[in-house]
Amino acid sequence: MAQPEPVAVCYWLTGLSAAGKTTLARQFHQRLCEQGIAAYVLDGDEVRLGLNADLGFSRADRAENTRRLGEVARLMADAGLVVIVAAISPYRDDRAKVSQRFAPDCFVEVFVDADLDTCARRDPKGLYRRARAAELGNLTGVNDPYEAPEHPALHINSMTDAVAHNADRLLAWHDGLTGRSRS
Repeated sequence: MAQPEPVAVCYWLTGLSAAGKTTLARQFHQRLCEQGIAAYVLDGDEVRLGLNADLGFSRADRAENTRRLGEVARLMADAGLVVIVAAISPYRDDRAKVSQRFAPDCFVEVFVDADLDTCARRDPKGLYRRARAAELGNLTGVNDPYEAPEHPALHINSMTDAVAHNADRLLAWHDGLTGRSRS
């Protein structure tokens, strides 16, 4: 029996800084690669070092950051890759605009949920401490809003569920989406 054609899809992991988006994206990427599925992680922080280095953190710059990430993800998906975007992307309407650039069922919004206190405890860059000390402005969740998805395809609780478990959930979702079955 022939395997179904691969489905190039974008998994858009959104959530607060230090919610665990990049960690989960990398674990999911590893699992996809172990299955022989071509995939790529677009990390919001890494993209801000190059392609989006000219953008700040104003509302307009955040919208443009999300738009550019979405366009790169769409191009990569069009090339046949499974794209995993790990980016705060704080505004619902910006994420919705990105989703409209993908074919139906090829954009999967994943809410990586962790409360502000958990994120502040995990924060490897000290951003929350700096924002609370008024040394840093426009930090999502502290002095800039985060609009959680109202109806994400997947809601991941990174406070209680292990990364490996959540990566397995994403892989199961992908298998269901593509019609793949694991032996």
